[in-house]
Amino acid sequence: MGLRLKFNLAMLFALAIGYGLTGYAVHSMLQENARAAVLDMARIMRESALAIRSYTVEEVGPLMQTLSVERFLPHTVPSFAAQTNFRQVREAFPDYAYKEAALNPTNPSDRATDWEADIIHAFRNDDALRELILERDTPTGQSLVLAHPIRITNEACLQCHSTPAAAPASMIALYGEANGFGWKLDEIIGAQIVSVPMRVALERANQTFSTVMISLGAVFLTVFVILNLLLSFSVVRPIRRLSTLANEVSLGNLDAPELEPAGGGEIATLTAAFNRMRRSLENAMRMFS
Repeated sequence: MGLRLKFNLAMLFALAIGYGLTGYAVHSMLQENARAAVLDMARIMRESALAIRSYTVEEVGPLMQTLSVERFLPHTVPSFAAQTNFRQVREAFPDYAYKEAALNPTNPSDRATDWEADIIHAFRNDDALRELILERDTPTGQSLVLAHPIRITNEACLQCHSTPAAAPASMIALYGEANGFGWKLDEIIGAQIVSVPMRVALERANQTFSTVMISLGAVFLTVFVILNLLLSFSVVRPIRRLSTLANEVSLGNLDAPELEPAGGGEIATLTAAFNRMRRSLENAMRMFS
């Protein structure tokens, strides 16, 4: 096995390890950054929903309090206002969703699906759990879910949700007596659930990863070619000429021309030493002849 082949095999092995480790690190970083970006979007959506809820309680509710006595207006309910707003958002961004899911809601459209019910039960089973982040597969791709528990902390909520007898007659007329009752103070009755698609962020991360790896591959190839040229002109060719000359001298051909040391490196030193050894051999041969 020649010197060039050994050098190339060693360099290819080192470059392959470096390429693989770099690819793994870059891919992990880009995937994590994509997930963090989607999570930031989910948090912004939740904060927007909380802002709508606060506005409804502080501004809309008092203005419509008189009308609510005669007819129940769901527009004054914070959860209704927030979810209605995001339903309009979904018309432009159908993969984004915000829902205040409940196990026993007044409005049937707020009833939790199976996977949403699992989230609510997770909060009910762990009182210290304040936030839940998970990923789930959907027909349109992977989606990140950000969930927070909905806990009854205000006794005013029980005026409408303790018993049908205590609820406003206008609300009973709209929703009936079958759902949304039996709630208790400090009970977790549902969860705020924000769903944000990860498809776009992951596609961008994968495109960036491909660009980085192609560029890195081009850099590695350039380094490989440059090092091969350097090896060829600085090491392989001088050693090959020196090896050819040594072979000629060993066969008794003392008339072969000497090699001129080029540069000041180790190869030049070796060439000069070989020339001195050859002259010494020639002098010794003349003394014996």
